[in-house]
Amino acid sequence: MQVVICGGGVIGAAIAYFLSRRGAKPVVVEGTGIACAASGKSGGFLALDWCDGTPLADLARRSFALHAELAQAIGRDWGYRRLTTYAGTTGAASRQGQRTRLAWLSDAVCLGQRLGSQDTTAQVNPGPFTIALIEAAQALGGDVRSGTVTALHTEGRQVKGVVVDGQVIAADAVVIAMGPWSLLAARWLPLPPVFGLKGHSLIFDTGSRVPPEALFLETRDSDGTIESPEVFPRADGTTYVCAISSDSPLPVEPDAVGPDPGAMARLEAIAASLSPILAGAPIIARQACFRPVTRDGLPLIGAVPDLDGAYVATGHSVWGILNAPATGEAVADLIIDGRARTVDLSAFDPARMPSLDPKVLSFHA
Repeated sequence: MQVVICGGGVIGAAIAYFLSRRGAKPVVVEGTGIACAASGKSGGFLALDWCDGTPLADLARRSFALHAELAQAIGRDWGYRRLTTYAGTTGAASRQGQRTRLAWLSDAVCLGQRLGSQDTTAQVNPGPFTIALIEAAQALGGDVRSGTVTALHTEGRQVKGVVVDGQVIAADAVVIAMGPWSLLAARWLPLPPVFGLKGHSLIFDTGSRVPPEALFLETRDSDGTIESPEVFPRADGTTYVCAISSDSPLPVEPDAVGPDPGAMARLEAIAASLSPILAGAPIIARQACFRPVTRDGLPLIGAVPDLDGAYVATGHSVWGILNAPATGEAVADLIIDGRARTVDLSAFDPARMPSLDPKVLSFHA
């Protein structure tokens, strides 16, 4: 069984891996590069129970367990490790609290709550994780092709393949997993709208000076703007810091995504205020990316209405890295067996929302 997966991000990579484990042949079609967008530029934070009480709970718990299993099964190092995770504040409010302090943080930071222990929070470096999944799928017979999907190849209601740069690639099933660029596929199949939420991040070279302690903070900019920086020290000796979201327009090509004016300077100032180590560490990446979101905040995972053999998996918002393994496993089962065996996908059915009118599609040049 040959399955074309449109998109080389973490969701597409996970689907490819689990399809290959089931004996199918996944063909990942990617026009820019594997993990070129949010899958290579996000934080890689994982939480066992932060989605409890929502429709995402079972997906997240299954994925958290799969992350640990995959780190053993594939035998590649993508920085998987457990973390202790804290919430806190900076500024005048934090100085009044005088609660938990960590040695690597400045006196302006006060941590008032432990959000997770090493039993419940973890991390991966998302780019290497995505690449490892792709390469593991290739080792089991999968393929990666460079190009842009421009249409489905169908016979009546049955999907027979995709058109890539004018050439047809035959397929028994097709999966749309292009993050916020899944919106492009609404030109040739019925999909609910997917939007892009932009975020900015820095990666610092901190060596071994920062322990595995993740932070979710609230701080106030000099102009009074409230920001919520997140700090994730990584096993490779870098520290990832993100903040400053915006609803900037999505460009047509992922490699055209760049930071908003002034965003990097603001984020550097925030990071410097949090830790003297960050204030003095070299910055090795300044980056921005768009995370895919839907109108109701839940991902689209399942069969596309009115077409046999068409599927979609996108809209995971900030939980894309966390929920990729369980999404990949469930979509592989859905394609091969006709149903997901480990999680209930009914809350994520694409048919729950009306399809987008392709006439209203617009992108930033």
